Amino acid sequence: MLLEAPFTEAKIRALAVGEMVEISGLVFTGRDAVHKYLHDGGKPPVDLTDSIIYHCGPVVVQEKGRWVVKAAGPTTSIREEPFQGPLMERYKIRGVIGKGGMGPKTLEYCQKVGGVYLHAIGGAAQVLAERVVAVEGVHLMEEFGSPEAIWEFRVERFPVVVTMDSHGRSLHRDVLAASQEALARLL
Repeated sequence: MLLEAPFTEAKIRALAVGEMVEISGLVFTGRDAVHKYLHDGGKPPVDLTDSIIYHCGPVVVQEKGRWVVKAAGPTTSIREEPFQGPLMERYKIRGVIGKGGMGPKTLEYCQKVGGVYLHAIGGAAQVLAERVVAVEGVHLMEEFGSPEAIWEFRVERFPVVVTMDSHGRSLHRDVLAASQEALARLL
């Protein structure tokens, strides 16, 4: 399924766990420093309304006067669990891309604000970088450094899978429960 910007609540609420999605539009990167900064009251340098945040510390270089993305793989998302939900609500963030999943607090806010967690493939940083067709800006690089900055990526057909949806479903929760059940049978 193709998901094109703007990433409105209606479009996001139509997504369900297990769907493969290709995203086209503007996506903002954000990792630990950005999440803490915004959580602690820092002003976002971009409009995050109906946006998608990508937990990514990209490798970006300048070539012939423009930014070029060399690697854009996801980073582990669970570190953002204390911050993600409240930021989704405050700034009307509709989607989060990362790897490894998130917890019950983020799932609660996905339901509350009409959001989703989207899983990108770890270990495919160079392949995913090919889906970044332009870098439209970079913010907070001086404060946090390149991997922690907010990068504005224009992506085309960026592949992800919905693993938490706005209806309270979580593939991560289901896998954990099944694993615990299997472990209990073994013990």
